[in-house]
Amino acid sequence: AGMAARVSVLPSGRCLFDDPVQIRVAGLQPRQAVTLRASLVDESGELFQAHALYRAESSGELDLSRSPALGGSYLGVEPMGLFWALQSKTPYKRLAKRNVLTPFYVDLEVYEGHGDMSLLLGKCTNERWFLGEGVKRISVREGRLRATLFLPSGSGPFPGLIDLYGSGGGLIEYRASLLASRGFVTLALAYMSFEDIPAMPEILELSYFEEAVNFLQKQQQVKDTGIGVLGLSKGGDLALSMATFLPGIKAAVSISGSSFNSFIPLKGDGFTVPVHPYDLERMKISDESGVIDFSDALHDHTDPATWDCRIPVERSLAKFLFLSGLDDMNWKSDLYCRDAVQRLQQYGREVEFYSYSGAGHLLEPPYLPLCKVSIHRVLGMLVHWGGQWRDHAKAQEDAWRRIQAFFWKHL
Repeated sequence: AGMAARVSVLPSGRCLFDDPVQIRVAGLQPRQAVTLRASLVDESGELFQAHALYRAESSGELDLSRSPALGGSYLGVEPMGLFWALQSKTPYKRLAKRNVLTPFYVDLEVYEGHGDMSLLLGKCTNERWFLGEGVKRISVREGRLRATLFLPSGSGPFPGLIDLYGSGGGLIEYRASLLASRGFVTLALAYMSFEDIPAMPEILELSYFEEAVNFLQKQQQVKDTGIGVLGLSKGGDLALSMATFLPGIKAAVSISGSSFNSFIPLKGDGFTVPVHPYDLERMKISDESGVIDFSDALHDHTDPATWDCRIPVERSLAKFLFLSGLDDMNWKSDLYCRDAVQRLQQYGREVEFYSYSGAGHLLEPPYLPLCKVSIHRVLGMLVHWGGQWRDHAKAQEDAWRRIQAFFWKHL
């Protein structure tokens, strides 16, 4: 009450996290200089903020889809800049959603001038959800499975997806819950560092992932045209392995993955895919911050001595989509993707491949801000993920569209 300006989020103040919104401010003076600030407190109490300097139009209005930012966390016309530029006060924090049953609340405030932000002119809150209306979240502890099932509202049938995160482990649900909100039955699957699954298993069993495929195929709402799998980082090579060795998988997406089996041997029925060799002596540690760069630790993937560690994707009849960032500082994912793509193309297989300049390793759903460096949960070390803010944000939007289009097309 009594504030000079009205801030609004269109079409609605409540939306899904991957929905773009339009931020408008009304009731300013013509050409008035203002500062906009977004604030979000995550579930651990960490504050993330972004701000940008603007000038109102001659009508006294401001529309972030038209007006350029003149300074602050980003420059130029960036309708969603206040979201993707969110940064924590504490260094090396990654914004991730732990409980998908609650939204993130983003407070949007407008302050007078381009200076000290002492005079608040107006504010509103954008509620950003990871679970759409009517989407069900079901905890799965069946047999060995440690997973969460998300069912879209309605009877379907819907395409079924298995969602795998990386070697940090745990049971990560926010990507799966968003995909379910977009019409996929999604199973977020843990495979390391969760409940009774060790942080660094000595071996991963293909039969565990097969159990997940069988579980998903049994669900009434799942279409019987085959299952899709989506994996990031270590989850990327697991997605390729599943598509290669499990006939139920019809489409696989690898994000920042590799063309060989990484870090943990994969045991199949009568065979084991060994670990691609690496030498931790070749890790680079930056002196001042202690941040680790792994990219030279892995042996040369073109050396035939490493080829028994390759995933023989060319044997698979599944469809593939590879996504990688050219500024991935964790490992040479673009090079490794190209290796798999080349082999698939040699055998006339259908494959899509996109690499994004300026994007880092952690290609996430859109509007999650870039995390350049964070603590690897299993290794307990600071790891360099790479990425440039704006490029990474654009890559995440594009990748998200491509992932959904790919699964709709092939499932």
